[in-house]
Amino acid sequence: MSELFDAVDALVASRAALPPPAERKRLRAAHGLTIDEVATALKVRRATVSGWEAGKTEPRPPERDAYARMLKQLAELYPAPTTPAPEKDAAVPEGSAGEPAAAPEVRTPAVAPVSEAAVVTATENTQTGNTQTPASAPAPVAAAPEAATPPVRNTSPSSTSHRPGVKKAASAGTPAGGGDPRFANGPLAVVDVGADGQVVAYCTGGLVLDVPAKTLPALVEWTLREAKLGAPKLSGPGKDADSLIVLTSSALKRYGLPATLSDEERHAGRLPEGHKVIKQLVRAEWKLTKRGLGPWARIYRPATGSDRQCVQLCIPSWNALDPRSWGHAGQLPPADLARVLGVYASRVMTPRGSTAVTGLELMTALHPPTRASEPDADGQRHSEHNPGSLGKDPVDCAPCEAPDGHPILKDLARFHVRGPGEKLFEEAYDWARAMTDDECTLRHLVGIDVNVAFAAGANGLVVGLGAPTHVEAPVFDAKLPGSWLVDLSHVDLARVRVGKDKWADLDASLLPSPFTPAGERPQGPAWYATPTVAYAQELGYDVAPIEAWVRYDNGRYLDGWYQRLRDAFLATMADLGVHADMEPADFVAAMDGYRDRDPELAIVVSAVKATVKGGLGKLRERPRGEGWKPGQPWRALARPTWRPDIRAAVISRTRINLHRKIVKHAAFTGQYPVAVLSDCVVYAADGASPLDFLPYRDGKPLPGGFKLGINPGLVKHEGTQSVLWGEEVRERFNAPELNLARYIKDGQVTDKDSGE
Repeated sequence: MSELFDAVDALVASRAALPPPAERKRLRAAHGLTIDEVATALKVRRATVSGWEAGKTEPRPPERDAYARMLKQLAELYPAPTTPAPEKDAAVPEGSAGEPAAAPEVRTPAVAPVSEAAVVTATENTQTGNTQTPASAPAPVAAAPEAATPPVRNTSPSSTSHRPGVKKAASAGTPAGGGDPRFANGPLAVVDVGADGQVVAYCTGGLVLDVPAKTLPALVEWTLREAKLGAPKLSGPGKDADSLIVLTSSALKRYGLPATLSDEERHAGRLPEGHKVIKQLVRAEWKLTKRGLGPWARIYRPATGSDRQCVQLCIPSWNALDPRSWGHAGQLPPADLARVLGVYASRVMTPRGSTAVTGLELMTALHPPTRASEPDADGQRHSEHNPGSLGKDPVDCAPCEAPDGHPILKDLARFHVRGPGEKLFEEAYDWARAMTDDECTLRHLVGIDVNVAFAAGANGLVVGLGAPTHVEAPVFDAKLPGSWLVDLSHVDLARVRVGKDKWADLDASLLPSPFTPAGERPQGPAWYATPTVAYAQELGYDVAPIEAWVRYDNGRYLDGWYQRLRDAFLATMADLGVHADMEPADFVAAMDGYRDRDPELAIVVSAVKATVKGGLGKLRERPRGEGWKPGQPWRALARPTWRPDIRAAVISRTRINLHRKIVKHAAFTGQYPVAVLSDCVVYAADGASPLDFLPYRDGKPLPGGFKLGINPGLVKHEGTQSVLWGEEVRERFNAPELNLARYIKDGQVTDKDSGE
């Protein structure tokens, strides 16, 4: 009889109820679990769990019963969010980017619950760093329905006639309020004063709100109590995004703030503590973070339980929107600025400062350092480490990973210059060579550029999560992230392996070395990140590390970050008429002048790219004045996200991925690059288009080589100049190896190449 019972139990388990595939993924992510962790617990392969979440396969006994049990427990912890059904007269969902907008509506919002998240002191603005790798096909970005529209206040025609029409923002992967009624009016508002003196807030989707606040403290209160601004958290253990208020010049005047900062204030990055508006905030018991009242300011009261009160200010006329990242966004009319920032907020996240700061904050938002524990004996939950995150405490880097001036190097002689055997130097390419006689007979120099290369380099990359461990004479492990001291000078590019059992003979003098940013062949032992050493093995050469700093606690920390930024980039490019499934010739044509189709969305594209580069640069932020002296700690070192090893690994992988494509192209076509700068490669060719030299056959690219397309890791046309132009500028500046990749886009060379 027991055998019959067992058979019945097995039959029931084989049909254990499972939620839909998308819900399986949501529940796993909500608890901060990685696919690898689930696969390990269920004793299956990673690809198996991916197939379950994608709906390609279904689990079978005995794993099905255990998987269903896990999902059931997670569903109890993280119930599916409920989206209220739209009212009969709800607002029409947003249309395409070029669609004319309806007249903006004016609302007096009802009181909204205060958002929950804790104050995070944002890091300082800096723009550094870079990274790439071939990306998988992007997941389609589906637009979710908008939240129901609250009742519209009756207004006289005169109260709205002065307000311009607003173009609808392009539909995004995440709606403005994320379907959360607490944030029904979107993530942010641009506050402006009209010609009639009325203060209004331009929100996303063309919505305009009346603002009754007459002082800055009152504006903060209004934002928290009535505006219904903010955004839901990006990860289960995370925190909701704070409301963002953007103040125009006229709004600054209304609230007693200067339209621009003085030279002294700009240098300090804030208003002086004795300013009258700061005194108003203090009297109203509001606090400012260490950044004070500057271009990006955070105004808060200490949280009591889950009752969080925090509003962020953005002041464009104080240079909050750096033109290097945001172009002319700071000069846009309020409604248009709300559209640009709103699209960025819905697809990336609500800006937390510069694009560099936001890029770093996005990493933390997707992998919060802590989560709530299981209930203890008294039913209480406690804060505990969130697996897969960098944790809440900083870790020391290895000595070889430390930049000059780091406290760990304080015992070095004052003027000591560390060489490759002492310092990890993983940077992007800056390499060029003189053209051959045969290349000089060709007509054109054609530049191709890898799309969002440094984001693609982060995709699937295993990086260290904790502190490094020092190992003497280790056996190299390509799956173990770390820094390795190894001699790669024996790797000869004249003969390399380009397939499992396939070798190629190349002209090494026409190729950059994959091991140094300047493309020079190594002269002896040097420190390298794991992807660089692994590539030496891939090329067919043995490696014997002398020592290493490795990280046994590791994971694919940047996967979600990459996916979020990839989807934002692809969705915005699709709005501009460039799609991921285009044929090569159609793609080249679509890229021509794409920015002119919607200059505002083109700003978003630039901001997404800057978020990638700046965020990675922040992982190794250097001192920024403040009286710092070499050997002393600086502010960024106190962050768990100060991780120069992660930045180095991403850049290493990006450079290696590019070199791999260059080698495959050379082995197949006999063509070699003339110049390489970061993610741009220049070739001499007879035709002016990439289609004239990239080896497509029957519409298919060279496997492992360059492929035209908009996906991260694929390439686009960067620019074309004549061979005569290249020879002329090199002669004019008496620089035979001037890096032509730096100027290939528009051909304008204003000064001698300094390498900066």
